[in-house]
Amino acid sequence: MSSCSNVENLSPQIIRQVAKELSDLARDPPEGIKVFLNEEDITDIQASIEGPAGTPYAGGVFRMKLVLGKNFPNEPPKGFFLTKIFHPNVASNGEICVNTLKKDWKAELGLKHILLTVKCLLIVPNPESALNEEAGKLLLEQYDDYSMRAKLYTEIHARPLRSSNEENTIDKTTEGPMAKKHAGDKKIVDKKKKDKKKVLKRL
Repeated sequence: MSSCSNVENLSPQIIRQVAKELSDLARDPPEGIKVFLNEEDITDIQASIEGPAGTPYAGGVFRMKLVLGKNFPNEPPKGFFLTKIFHPNVASNGEICVNTLKKDWKAELGLKHILLTVKCLLIVPNPESALNEEAGKLLLEQYDDYSMRAKLYTEIHARPLRSSNEENTIDKTTEGPMAKKHAGDKKIVDKKKKDKKKVLKRL
């Protein structure tokens, strides 16, 4: 699958606008959201969102990306979670279904609005537009089961928060407090190691 850049398809004016929005977001990020700048390709927008407190995603960090198409900003970008997540509005390939990225899109909304909307989706999922039918059904009919499954995914796939300056480094320590926490649950730690390798391969 080629991950070709859309830079050459966007006008210099749009590229300047996106670059400005990204540097504003990097300088003054919304709470719980961190943007990663890709100097090589401005259309490859990645961010991490901290799982909001009081949700099954609390304590996790979810990496996501926005893909700008050649008709941006007249057409919305596509949003994908790169971190595996159990959520009604996220498909198995990570695609995010949210009205802001579909019918409610307006060219002037901007990237910050999209990132905040995705964060809100972690707090208030919308089972009506479910891409993951199982998660949508559980959310409506058996909330405890939904919450338990979502927490498990968070525990396994969304690595717990550590100091923010480690955010950009590759984590090689699966020992220490992490391992102790799962002393009786080695399987999860082993699975984490495997998943981490997979994630690193993808990066």
